[in-house]
Amino acid sequence: MANVEIYTTPTCPFCLAAKRLLNAKEVSFTEIDVSRDPSLREAMTERAGGKRSVPQIFIDDQHVGGSDELHAIDKSGKLDQMLAA
Repeated sequence: MANVEIYTTPTCPFCLAAKRLLNAKEVSFTEIDVSRDPSLREAMTERAGGKRSVPQIFIDDQHVGGSDELHAIDKSGKLDQMLAA
């Protein structure tokens, strides 16, 4: 199973949607809450090529993007392949 990391904040509806999709696929993931630690948001921004919005999702250290991108990859049928790697 792939290593999935998701940077989030507690009240973000897009974060909740992304986590809901991953949970529906029974994927375990590491959630990193950036709401209280500016250094974590800074690290996320650097990893995500300057993107500061949440969620930012990484699968096996590959930047996927946010919730919209995750759902688009799922609709294309490629998410299951990425998660199985």
